[in-house]
Amino acid sequence: MGLTFVVKVGKKRVITIPKAIADELGIYEGCRVKMFIEGNKLVIEPIRDAIWLSIHGEKLAKITLRELESTSIEEQEKYVGKQ
Repeated sequence: MGLTFVVKVGKKRVITIPKAIADELGIYEGCRVKMFIEGNKLVIEPIRDAIWLSIHGEKLAKITLRELESTSIEEQEKYVGKQ
């Protein structure tokens, strides 16, 4: 079952996520989480931002450095114009 902790619900129904669980899931101060009910369980799931996804997320396509540079130049020319 992995990491398991018993925590107490505080004032205003505040629940503190234990550090070990937060670290394991990449939950940090200021990040957003999604909460939902699954059967009779409360599920808390981190919402991944673009930076996290770019580093840790599933890779859907491959691009070479040459293709990336070419696309970058094309996009810059749209905004700056050809020099």
